[in-house]
Amino acid sequence: MTKEIELKKTKRLALYFLVFAALTFITTLFLPATLWWVGLIRAISEAAMVGALADWFAVVALFKRVPIPVVSAHTEIIPKNKEKIADNLAIFVRDKFLDVDSLVALIQKHDPAKKAADWLIAPGNTKKLGAYLVRFTAGTIDFIEDSAVQKFITRAIHAVLDKIDLSNSAGLLLEVLTKNKRHQALLNEGINQFAILLSEEGTQEYIAAGIVEWLKEEHPVAEKLLPSGWVGKTGADIAIKAASQLLNEVNENPDHPIRTKFDNYTAEFIEKLKTDPDFFAKAEEIKRYLKDDATFNSYMGGLWRDLKDWIKHDCLDENSILHQKISDAGQWLGKTLSEDESLRTSLNLHMEDAATKMAPDFAQFLTTHIRDTVKSWDSKEMSRQIELNIGKDLQYIRINGTIVGGCIGCLLYVISHTGDILNFLR
Repeated sequence: MTKEIELKKTKRLALYFLVFAALTFITTLFLPATLWWVGLIRAISEAAMVGALADWFAVVALFKRVPIPVVSAHTEIIPKNKEKIADNLAIFVRDKFLDVDSLVALIQKHDPAKKAADWLIAPGNTKKLGAYLVRFTAGTIDFIEDSAVQKFITRAIHAVLDKIDLSNSAGLLLEVLTKNKRHQALLNEGINQFAILLSEEGTQEYIAAGIVEWLKEEHPVAEKLLPSGWVGKTGADIAIKAASQLLNEVNENPDHPIRTKFDNYTAEFIEKLKTDPDFFAKAEEIKRYLKDDATFNSYMGGLWRDLKDWIKHDCLDENSILHQKISDAGQWLGKTLSEDESLRTSLNLHMEDAATKMAPDFAQFLTTHIRDTVKSWDSKEMSRQIELNIGKDLQYIRINGTIVGGCIGCLLYVISHTGDILNFLR
């Protein structure tokens, strides 16, 4: 049953009481006035009508204008006083609910840190918390516009590229990597790998075939007279032995001239990276290529899609990593709060301090919002909404007024005709 239907029913009930009192009063007009009980019924019904009409006026005057001279100025009370209602309601909420002392007392009374710890410790609560948060996260991600995020990522990477000096940064990086002759270890590894390559049978066959091919091209006559296969194999053995010997010397001698040349070349290369305009121009060309390359930019924009898909997939998974991490964090927090009283006390004190600092501003914001919202309502609509919510109880005031009026009429009649009633009883 809607509020409007309930209000109409109670209005009709109050009207029935008034009609009954009026019909009773009219009936007594046709009865002998000499009978004392007729006078009693008339007095009761008359007083009941007065009470019913007086309370009807009081209820109607709250919401509507009653066109009675002089009296009408003090009717339609709620619509006329919308501004005052808005101001007083806002002040009431501020002073009774949002004052600093009330909020601090509320925190002290209920110990929110302990309640939070008890809730988190309870089995299943942290899992519920994790489920709610991952669902919220998955839902929130769908509201994020992909193109805007992709553009942001691309612009951010371009901004980083603009600020980076690739040539100088590469030089500084190599300078760090070659400090204390670390690059010599790289040379050693290169020498070892080259020696292994030379020792392989396939390498030897390749060098021998190269020597034979050289003889055919440069000395075709000699190639026909000499045993070219033997010459190629022998030449390859000599070359490999000579190279291996050189590699061993470099590997065993930390002061070998080749190592010195490698040091000098590395130092010169690093210095060129840091100062040579040609290297700087090449670095700028690489940066421009990266910024303009469609494939690179498409890849960087796709990073958000991949991340978004991963988060959504993880959120939908029953064994979600994110879900488990949130649950674990909730359990750890609940256990820590439960076991550490000083931590709970500190947390409650921080909440009290936050309430003390934030309550005035929050109260001012909320009361201003309440006041402005109520003032923006249409007066008649506001009056109607109030009547729908409390009008049913107000109609019972009319009913009670009818009953109370009748009782008062009865009492007054008995008092004023006490002698007649006593004589009748004798």
